[in-house]
Amino acid sequence: MSLYVDIEKRLGAFRLQSKFEVADETLALLGASGCGKSMTLKCIAGIVTPDRGRIVLNDRVLFDSEKKIDLAPQQRRVGYLFQQYALFPNMSVEQNILCGIREGTRAEKRALLSEKIRLFRLEGLEKRHPAQLSGGQQQRVALARILCSEPQAILLDEPFSALDSYLKWNLELELTELLSGFHGPILWVSHDRGECRRSCQSVCVMEDGRTGEVTPMEQLFRRPATLSAARLAGVRSFLPARPCEGGIALEGWDITLPQPASRERVTVAVPDDAVLLGGAYTAVVQRVIHDLDGDLVLLRPEGAADAPPLQALLPKGSTAEVGQTLRFGLSAGRCLCYDACGEIFSADR
Repeated sequence: MSLYVDIEKRLGAFRLQSKFEVADETLALLGASGCGKSMTLKCIAGIVTPDRGRIVLNDRVLFDSEKKIDLAPQQRRVGYLFQQYALFPNMSVEQNILCGIREGTRAEKRALLSEKIRLFRLEGLEKRHPAQLSGGQQQRVALARILCSEPQAILLDEPFSALDSYLKWNLELELTELLSGFHGPILWVSHDRGECRRSCQSVCVMEDGRTGEVTPMEQLFRRPATLSAARLAGVRSFLPARPCEGGIALEGWDITLPQPASRERVTVAVPDDAVLLGGAYTAVVQRVIHDLDGDLVLLRPEGAADAPPLQALLPKGSTAEVGQTLRFGLSAGRCLCYDACGEIFSADR
């Protein structure tokens, strides 16, 4: 089973260019708000018509601009879980679920309804309306309705964006469990890297309407391919650098990294784990931010207040004060270099 997408859509000054393929796994579409993630899902579901391109699900063409193919949403066999679940407010739980059952006799539909009520732990809620349900119960009803239609692909549009952290965590665990038995491509749209890392096997980063390459999820955090991907992966420090003898020199800092030779200025991404306490370099602590994982400190070289800042996450138990001189080391192997186009720089370029 696979979903192939290669589409373009222009909306005013915004241009969507989505191209990727996902097999029988969960793929995260990860990007900042407004980058085109939800628009991509709407095009796949048939809610929005692309200007050009092609969408193929399991060798079945859903959209082809050249061949004038554009299946209606009801014909696409794509389950779409909206952010607010899109339940019919004037219908009961069982009526909402029955809307997803399009085939079979009356008895067969009632049997399938009973099966989904048990599977999604909705016993005793059959006659309630959406306003009488918790967020988790609403989500289960929406999923039951989707799976009753026997979709070949499932689209999840930021399913936890409006929830508090405790409820979000519990619903995330529940959602992944309920989807574990689904065999087919799942697209999980989010701007939350932690959510994607826990729930998805692969990732496709979107920026300004364009999709990047599909990569394994762990690669995003180990070696993000672009500056945008590095930011989404949680890197907080980006320092300009220039070529010099022996590698590249961080501008404003007396630090040279033995990175691949470059003829141009580059941007160095410094992950938290690349900054090590106790080392050959010194810096002054300009700010301390108390975070859940430890203290985040903003560092600048002594006597160079205008130098680009370096952020470092101190391990739990370590403390620092504003104005303190801190000794640190920098792991060159964990730093990443990006060229002027924002693409990762390697020795073979």
